[in-house]
Amino acid sequence: MTPDEKDALLNAIRKAAASNSNTRLTRQNFLKASGLKLADLFRHFPKWFDALVAAGISVDPYNQRIPPDDLLDDWGQITCSKGRIPTRNESKLEGSFSPTVFDRNFWSWSKIPESFRAFALSKPEWADAVELLPSNREPSSPTPSQTVPTSGTRTSVIPRSPRLADRPTYGDPINFRGWRHEPVNEDGIVFLFGMVARELGFLVEAVQAGFPDCEAKCQIAPGKWQRVRIEFEFESRNFREHGHPTDGCDIIVCWRHNWSECPADLEVVELASLISTLPDTDE
Repeated sequence: MTPDEKDALLNAIRKAAASNSNTRLTRQNFLKASGLKLADLFRHFPKWFDALVAAGISVDPYNQRIPPDDLLDDWGQITCSKGRIPTRNESKLEGSFSPTVFDRNFWSWSKIPESFRAFALSKPEWADAVELLPSNREPSSPTPSQTVPTSGTRTSVIPRSPRLADRPTYGDPINFRGWRHEPVNEDGIVFLFGMVARELGFLVEAVQAGFPDCEAKCQIAPGKWQRVRIEFEFESRNFREHGHPTDGCDIIVCWRHNWSECPADLEVVELASLISTLPDTDE
């Protein structure tokens, strides 16, 4: 990008910000208003935040809570452009908001499709995106752990055999590629992450016994990668219980994200949600 092109880009951002007044100027809205392409931004600013700073736009309002409808609108646009539900990494690269922002609003990545369905219910312009969502599941039959009423008794529970001390236990079946059951410990998280790391936009450099567990590179934009520090935990709140310092890690990779007080600058990758967006086979 030549200096003139860069100046033109920054002027376009300033103009769009002035037109929006107090309304949040997202990257997606800027591209629509300016007619520019994502590549025009990426030539000089891999991150939208950096472009705003360079244009002299105050970033303080961008720390405010983002309305869920804005997030769902952005997610829906990516879904339509892809023709399918996007992965976290695709959303990070092509959307206006970090996946961590979605996690804070919708708790986990896997819950976004149903939240979008409710959001788009009365909006015919999103009909194409709704068609790409998975079908609503039919109510399931009672599982063995559920109480099943029977005549002549107050309650009846299907009996279970006691746990046998001489053999291991397994997680629920998932049949994801070569992985038959959900992980039940941190070792399973390490193995599962290794299976899908490349699809999620990571290149693993090293795994070690000390904190943090892993050093990797994360794709932050097309053709651009950045070093990140990763800690593996079965549940995200274990990070706090293990006494790890938040300034020594960038990303928690876990099976279940259950740490509601997780610092906003510490990204959480919940594998239970993510593998539901990936194909069951890597063939």
